[in-house]
Amino acid sequence: MTLTTDSAQSRLLKIFNDSIQIGDAVTSTVAVFKSLTIDDRLAVLWYTYTEMGRSITPAATGTARLQLAEGLLGQIKQMPHAEQLQVISDLVAQKNTPISCSYGVLSANTKLAFWYELSELMVKGFVVPIPDGYKLSHDGVKILEALKLLDFGQQIIVLRKLVTDMGVDPLSD
Repeated sequence: MTLTTDSAQSRLLKIFNDSIQIGDAVTSTVAVFKSLTIDDRLAVLWYTYTEMGRSITPAATGTARLQLAEGLLGQIKQMPHAEQLQVISDLVAQKNTPISCSYGVLSANTKLAFWYELSELMVKGFVVPIPDGYKLSHDGVKILEALKLLDFGQQIIVLRKLVTDMGVDPLSD
């Protein structure tokens, strides 16, 4: 195949358009997630982490410094279920609480691992699970379906953005 200026421009435009579409998919998925109720955000995270390894790529928890989050997870694990629900809701809602501030200083990878471990504790019954019969909103279902359609890199970008924006970073302005 002969490479002409037109074919090179055509290839570059395709790459550029694909990257715009990738950015749009990530941006729109994050925006719709943030428009959900706190309960639906928690449910989407729960379903996302329980889908990992099937249609959603697991986050690389091995690279996270999970030991930094183990104290938070231990505190949450020791609370009654009603208090656990309040604490994780406060994280998602970015309420200024001691646990939200402790979470806020964690790295992005550690936050990904935190939510993964939290979902594992939910499965094991140590942390309040999603109530039986919980009906995820239409937009929540759309987010889950959108996440399944994204490639590995896009999934990690979306998940990292979602969990990084939670909690309160006491060190930021």
